[in-house]
Amino acid sequence: MLRMTSVAFPLDGQSAAGLGDARVSPTPWLDPFVPNVFIVPAYDEVENLPRLFADLETRPELFPDGSRLIVVDDGSSDGTPELVENYRGPLPVELVSLGENQGPGAAFRAGFAAALVSCPETAMIVTLEADTTSDLDALPVMLARAAAGAELVLASVHGGGRMVNVSPLRRLLSAGAGLMVRVALGLDARTVSCFFRVYRASIVREATAHYGDDLIREAGFACKAELLAKLAGLGARVEEVPVDLDARRRVGESRMRILPTLLGYSRLMARERVTRDSAPR
Repeated sequence: MLRMTSVAFPLDGQSAAGLGDARVSPTPWLDPFVPNVFIVPAYDEVENLPRLFADLETRPELFPDGSRLIVVDDGSSDGTPELVENYRGPLPVELVSLGENQGPGAAFRAGFAAALVSCPETAMIVTLEADTTSDLDALPVMLARAAAGAELVLASVHGGGRMVNVSPLRRLLSAGAGLMVRVALGLDARTVSCFFRVYRASIVREATAHYGDDLIREAGFACKAELLAKLAGLGARVEEVPVDLDARRRVGESRMRILPTLLGYSRLMARERVTRDSAPR
């Protein structure tokens, strides 16, 4: 079984498990020579993206030379692609448009493909929600863990972080998804559905070469658990950092639908069981 590590860093005399009660103290580590490539899937996020851009604009240290911010528009009808195209701020924003709504799985496939076109092996790939619900103060800590050797760093709301202003049903679904993954796929991951992650570009490139078009088959939110399972299958070193998710930051409702998401997890686990049962022993 792959062991996930939940990492605690000093935060003004407190541990990272207290992220809900304290802000991350000055940047623990950032390499000015390692670019960060951000991938942000967006579906009808015209009200949230300006706030995400504004947050990132206050963090220029996250954008060394060669960094990029790729927004993947997933068939929005509210002016999201036009907003991205018309952005004239300091961020290195790029638009990838899918034309029609295909789900986060397709958005991440397109985002990773765009990132890898001109992405050095040393780069970090950061995936983010467009709705600003994740606390970006944790990102320097996540980047530090990747620099120290982790190939995938998960933002963990169940391993020390918190889900704030989220309904009990959605908290239960998120925790249940983690439990399903631990039991059925043999992964000790506490949070499997959050978009907020840091990947080393090298492991994404390796996984793309290994799995090809099958790297992400799930169209819905189960795609993140699928990607985690496949990277773990390649022996990737995976760690977790406590991060708060606050639904009050979002304008509008969550795009995640409970029944389709549960069906996606069921399909994923069935495929993984078949793959493991058919593997040579």
